[in-house]
Amino acid sequence: MKILVINGPNLNLLGERNPKHYGTQTLTAIEDRMEERAGEYGWEIEFHRSNHEGEIIDLLHGSRIDCDAVILNAGAYTHYSYAIRDAIEAIRIPVIEVHLSNICAREEFRAKSVLSPVCRGTISGFGAASYILAMEALVEIIDDN
Repeated sequence: MKILVINGPNLNLLGERNPKHYGTQTLTAIEDRMEERAGEYGWEIEFHRSNHEGEIIDLLHGSRIDCDAVILNAGAYTHYSYAIRDAIEAIRIPVIEVHLSNICAREEFRAKSVLSPVCRGTISGFGAASYILAMEALVEIIDDN
């Protein structure tokens, strides 16, 4: 099984950007934890990060060819990118939306995700563990198929 992990804008600044909301772990540390867990499952995992909406859409489109699922933290695009929403809807493989912070407990504009309705599920508010929980969800989804 191959999982694509896509991280969006500003997530390269994890570990230094507003630790109250995003924690102190770097993106590399989170990816290392995910890589370790993927190894336990015998999965292949691929990581990408971009500040550019079109690149995220291209990654989603490409995932339909050689991936079994996507874990996506679209950052601020979560709240307004109908283009990313449409790309998720078009690819027909499970996409798990993740967020480090609880987006519903933050500023009003962050409480709404335009992506959630087309994702298999959303995990938010558990810090770096949100990514591991997304992997656990994929275990269940795969077992159900």
